[in-house]
Amino acid sequence: MTANLVLLLGFIVLLMAGTPVAVALGMAGLAAIFVGLDMYAVGNTATIAYTSIAKYPLIAIPLFILTGMIFERSGVAARLVRLAQAVVGPRRGGLALVAILVCLIMGGMSGSGPADAAAVATVLIPSMMKAGYPRAFSASIIAASASTAILIPPSIALIVYSIMVPGTDLRALFAAGIVPGILAGAAVALPALLLSRHHGFGAEEDAGRPPLGRSLAEALPGLLAPIIILGGLRSGLFTPTEAAVVAVAYGMIVGVFLHRTMGLRDIARVLADSASVSAVVMIIISLAGIFAWAGSTLGAFDAAAELILTLSDNAIVVLLMVMVVLLLAGMVLDGVSIYLITLPLLIPIMTTFGWNPVWFGVLMAMNIAVGQFTPPVAVNLMVTAKIAGVPIESTVRWVLWPIVAMLIAMGLVIAFPGLALWLPETMGFRI
Repeated sequence: MTANLVLLLGFIVLLMAGTPVAVALGMAGLAAIFVGLDMYAVGNTATIAYTSIAKYPLIAIPLFILTGMIFERSGVAARLVRLAQAVVGPRRGGLALVAILVCLIMGGMSGSGPADAAAVATVLIPSMMKAGYPRAFSASIIAASASTAILIPPSIALIVYSIMVPGTDLRALFAAGIVPGILAGAAVALPALLLSRHHGFGAEEDAGRPPLGRSLAEALPGLLAPIIILGGLRSGLFTPTEAAVVAVAYGMIVGVFLHRTMGLRDIARVLADSASVSAVVMIIISLAGIFAWAGSTLGAFDAAAELILTLSDNAIVVLLMVMVVLLLAGMVLDGVSIYLITLPLLIPIMTTFGWNPVWFGVLMAMNIAVGQFTPPVAVNLMVTAKIAGVPIESTVRWVLWPIVAMLIAMGLVIAFPGLALWLPETMGFRI
């Protein structure tokens, strides 16, 4: 019992003290092992940390991070913006719709909300400001739209989920995230349009409209990336890990030979930057392995799950409690960390109520997506607000609308699981 308190309270105290998530996980796990077991077990923590990342499917994470950075640096975002402008045309709220569409497509390349937010905000916020959109409004809409990257494949968080939940098919998770991801994008689009029309945003949008044919031809290489990834997975041509390798190779071809926007220096910079981001993710996963091993060995997660189950035996009530906890966690932590911290606790609850693991994984992703643009921390909003040059406080009046809209969309997926499960069932994946 003492060791379990050391594990859970130690992590919370360290996190509140401003300790990095990875360090807090590792130190809390190490302290609990020392208190609850013996020095021999403490000596095994290096092996535990190594085995946590020595898993073949995890190779996909740094590769998809590299893919996202390649497409970000190769000018794909700017070409997608022109295509979206050609499709949407000049209208009230038009640029807001363009931002949402581009974020949805970019999510199919980066798998990361902050990366998606940075790429789209850099290209679109100057244009939105020129067209009469407030900086805070623009930052809010792009941050909310970019959160769909955690749902649209290839989602890095869903890769982690598939590894932590035994027997879950990553291909099914990728397919299951598409319809809820589009639903989330539509949920952001509705308040964006209503607010734009109510306040007259976009009245000064350029009346010009890029030619559709030329814009489509320029954006086609970027549009093909998600199709190649999902098409290869559906046909069985390659595994999710191999899909990541193909995506990197295709991104290099697009950036170096088709768009000709990347030289040797750009390639070296992209490799270095992606290695840095990947290292951070892998360190979090590695040290979270110590935390998870300590919690499962000492029985902390089982005890916490039993405590939750004593509060109610109603599946809907427990699910809503879990969703509230995940939403609060999403406000302060990134998606990967939330999966690593909470899944050891949630898997027994999921098993008790017989929840479909693919559906539940998508629900978690939708919840975490909302947290990515919900203050006070809101990692996506931090990125877009910085690019827009406004404090996060100024975005609250605008960001509340997409928060409510996406929570309603998540409620629809809870009420109608087929929204998530229909596509993977249709594609023949195991759910």
